[in-house]
Order: sequence, then C-alpha cells, then structure tokens
Amino acid sequence: MWHRFWNWYESKILGSIGIVAVIQFIQIPHMIWAADLYLETGFISHIHPLLDFFFYGIDLIEIISIINIGMIMYSLIRKRRNVNT
Repeated sequence: MWHRFWNWYESKILGSIGIVAVIQFIQIPHMIWAADLYLETGFISHIHPLLDFFFYGIDLIEIISIINIGMIMYSLIRKRRNVNT
C-alpha cells in the first residue's frame, strides 16, 4: 500500500512544488504585517481584527508547506536508495 502511495506521490511532485511556491509567496504580506506588529507602526496591523486574523492565519498555512517539503525529501531519498541497490 505504501509503495503505491509513494509511486503516485512521485508522479505529482511538480504540483507539490507549485503548492509550496504559492504558500511561500503569500508569506510576503504576512512578513510585512509581522514587521508592522513588531515596529508598531500601525500601517496594516491593528486596523481591523479580521485583517489581523487573516494575516495570522497565513502563518499557519506554512505547516502544509513544511509537511510537503518533508514528503518530497523522503520521496527523493527513497528513490535514490532504490536506484543504488
């Protein structure tokens, strides 16, 4: 069962990298918001609670990216082990 899953996943790696790229690009507004919080300038932070909630939530999406990168790394290591044996 795992063998079938990893074969399927390896065929979808380009899509996974695309998802990671999108997540990293939406981190840019979050970083600006976080810097605004730290510097307390008030340009985009503390304007509206829903806006703060949205920018904070972007940070949580990064968890998907971390898991996805781990799966890609494991898949590549697994593939190299199979080629070398």
